[in-house]
Amino acid sequence: MGLCLLFYSLGHRALRQSLKRGSQTIQNQLGKPTATPTLGWVFQCFMSIDLLTFASFKQISNLSEQRCWFLQFFGAPCRKYYLLC
Repeated sequence: MGLCLLFYSLGHRALRQSLKRGSQTIQNQLGKPTATPTLGWVFQCFMSIDLLTFASFKQISNLSEQRCWFLQFFGAPCRKYYLLC
């Protein structure tokens, strides 16, 4: 449990530092801009994204503009995971 909380807090910190570095905000649950979102809220936004595979062709479904906006704050490995790099 302690290790899970460590990774969660490191992700939370990295997200907020990335937002602060770019002087950017993302929308919270109420639709208002915030520079200090919770990582749990951001993870909830990614719950409905699916990977579709058809004969070795991969495609991501339900990747909206808002979700792509969130991904720019997580770095290249996350964008690669969602087939954006």
